[in-house]
Amino acid sequence: MESTLEIREMLVTLARRYAFRELAFLIGGGATGLAVSQRELARLQQLCAYGQRLMELDGEDLANPDAAHGASTDTTFAILVGTEMVPLSLVARGALCYIRQQPEESSTDALYSLHPTFQLLLEVLQIRWDRHDTLWLISAAHIAGEYAPMLAWQPYLGHAGDPFRLRSDPAFAGPGSLWGHIDDRACPRPKQEKAAAARSLRVAGEPPSGWRAYLGRQDSVVSRALAGCATDCPLPCTVITQFGSIDRERLREACRAALAYQSCAFVRLRHRAPVGHGFGVPSRDEVAEAWDRSRHGIAKRGGLGETALVEDGFPLPGLPSLFSAIAGSPLRPDTLVHDTMREVVTGLDPDGVVW
Repeated sequence: MESTLEIREMLVTLARRYAFRELAFLIGGGATGLAVSQRELARLQQLCAYGQRLMELDGEDLANPDAAHGASTDTTFAILVGTEMVPLSLVARGALCYIRQQPEESSTDALYSLHPTFQLLLEVLQIRWDRHDTLWLISAAHIAGEYAPMLAWQPYLGHAGDPFRLRSDPAFAGPGSLWGHIDDRACPRPKQEKAAAARSLRVAGEPPSGWRAYLGRQDSVVSRALAGCATDCPLPCTVITQFGSIDRERLREACRAALAYQSCAFVRLRHRAPVGHGFGVPSRDEVAEAWDRSRHGIAKRGGLGETALVEDGFPLPGLPSLFSAIAGSPLRPDTLVHDTMREVVTGLDPDGVVW
């Protein structure tokens, strides 16, 4: 028989490894090595559910203190008790990465600023690297690539492509704009991008189901369309001409760096994995080699891409520096997942015997 201390040590080790799903399952089975109440077990399962949502970048639910509702982790005690919630100090930080589910919600979310989301992405990438979770790592890297152009545009839009604000922006919706004009050949964007652009101007008036469908299918296409507007449009409309020459050049360079990252070998690894179109999962050595080739390739394009060669102490060196250059603002890995883990460890080991 394992001693109570050994069980507790095992659970704390799982928590330190960010194994929130496995930990929630064991807690649901009563294997805590502690004489704790159902209320305390419920709180631990809520924290595990929230930690797992953070690890999976579940932007729809990060503002909800009842993380157990609809969670993919064991929530036996959380549902049984029903009153224990994730601490609001954690939820308030996660809410900055939340994507609101209807246009008129009043929240400072990821459509307001992508900076907290990219900082969470960096933290998750670091954790996935340490855990050798390369499948999830390259999935997160792919997500970053889809929204890197929007990150570049944010300082110039004043938001992160929020359709609720785009529809009232004269540069996008006023005279002289070709944004979303599907049948106007003066705009050289591909039809898919034009369709997404057009939808971005009207979706704020649609029901919540239409809003959510847009965010799930077309928001990343709008990001790609904006990158094209900034980098290769031969007949720029007010979307670009609203800016002076210095800002236009800075925006162009930021989008060039974003597109270089988006198309690099590191991001393309996703297409070799089960989450892409193949069935091979790259090893950590293969991921490191792909990123090394990618960062040198991005740097060869010059401009902001050279920041990819900065030795910034990240497991994928230069990635935070590249994202910071694209954003025009310092971006470092968040500590939100780590702080959630510490709350779990404190609940498992309140007297600090193991920690």
